[in-house]
Amino acid sequence: MSDHPNIQRVAADLSAAGATGAIRVLDEAAPTAQAAADQLGCEVGAIANSLIFDADGAPVLILTSGAHRVDTAKVAAELGVGKLKRATPEFVRTHTGQPIGGVAPVGHPERVRTVVDTTLANYPEIWAAGGIPHAVFPTTYDELVAMTEGTPITVN
Repeated sequence: MSDHPNIQRVAADLSAAGATGAIRVLDEAAPTAQAAADQLGCEVGAIANSLIFDADGAPVLILTSGAHRVDTAKVAAELGVGKLKRATPEFVRTHTGQPIGGVAPVGHPERVRTVVDTTLANYPEIWAAGGIPHAVFPTTYDELVAMTEGTPITVN
């Protein structure tokens, strides 16, 4: 599985960004933050959920702590967009090239506007998806913000 094209794209972007963590292929798919945390033996809050939203046809990636939900009205107001709605699986794959449950912060065909939940700064090590539901990689809050050129905000 480590030769999956999505993993290779994510690994290339991580390398180009100078990221320190390597992609790990899990024994079982981790389509949820809790599933990932269980396999990694970490707190669910240390999982960076990658959620794609549709902002009037444009993708917005919200990297949020697995410990809570996104207040879409609050984030939409902070970003100056009319409304954020949950994206369809087709929308997600079109804009990221990756399936729901495995969307990485990087490795997309084109840059996606990204928001990084400030709550993730509370964890010295964060785990994010690696392009497929079986892949993850460790990173830090600062590294995540830098590699995604994300906007840090409180999302809940």
